[in-house]
Order: sequence, then C-alpha cells, then structure tokens
Amino acid sequence: MDVAPSVAVRPAEPRDLQTIGRLGALLVRLHHAFDSQRFIPATPQTEQGYASFLGRQLNEPNVMVLVAERAGDVVGYTYAGVEGYDYMSLRGPAGVLYDIVVDPAHRGHGVGRRLLDAALRALHAQGTPRVVLSTAEQNETAQRLFARAGFRRTMIEMTRELDDVP
Repeated sequence: MDVAPSVAVRPAEPRDLQTIGRLGALLVRLHHAFDSQRFIPATPQTEQGYASFLGRQLNEPNVMVLVAERAGDVVGYTYAGVEGYDYMSLRGPAGVLYDIVVDPAHRGHGVGRRLLDAALRALHAQGTPRVVLSTAEQNETAQRLFARAGFRRTMIEMTRELDDVP
C-alpha cells in the first residue's frame, strides 16, 4: 500500500461538511448493504443529516473530526471522541473511533491508514490509554486495516430480530 504524500490530514472545517455528509451517507449505504435488518437505510436526508450532526461535533472538546485532503479535495474523514468509564461496555476511559471513511476512488492508497494514524496520535495526545472501535462483521477490508494498526478483537456484537417471538 502506497501512502500518498499528497494527502494531508487536518481538522475538519464547516466548508468540508457537504463532502463529509456524502461520505457519511456512503457509510450508511455500505452497512445497510451488509445487513439490511441491522443497519438503517440511507434516505434522501441522510447526507444533510450526517453533515449537520458532524457539524455540531466540530467544536466539542472531547471530539475530533479529521479530513484527508488531496489536491484541495476532501477524500475521507474520521470521527472519534474521548469517553470516560462506560459500565455498559465494561470499559474504562478510552478513545472511541466512531467512523473512518475514504471515498471509493481513493481507496487502496493509504488514505485510510493516514486518517487512522492521525486519529490515534490525537487521541494519545489527549491522554487516552486505549482506543476502541466497532466494525461491521462483513467489512473485512476495514478489519485488515485495524489489525495491521495493532487492534485486537475484544467483543462480538450479535443481533436477533424479534418478529418471530411468541
């Protein structure tokens, strides 16, 4: 994998939100295609909704939204945060990687790894002792990226539909 030196990672700005919204909708569509019962479908409002949601996150002190930019175009983003103790997850304070998305036309050239490394450095700088994330069972490409970056499997989510429960 070639990490293109022409890709810069920087904090997201309001001018990036339209592209981030498009990429967020792509993430929603991908997950829905993996398992349409588990993951929500994209709607005509998904791009704007995603952009609006992440736009509100830009100034949150324990949140980061970073973008990968190539030749002035945003080609990917990552969204992460710092969380305290979570007794539902049985975990102590941690950085949490919520999203990492690369435009399909720019995949396979190290953009995702560049975003991941930048997020890990930023979370480390905030003093987080570990980073956790979830990835779709079928998203083997993402799982390989995370494994190469030193992540290990710790949890398995299981889903059951209740339409046949008496």
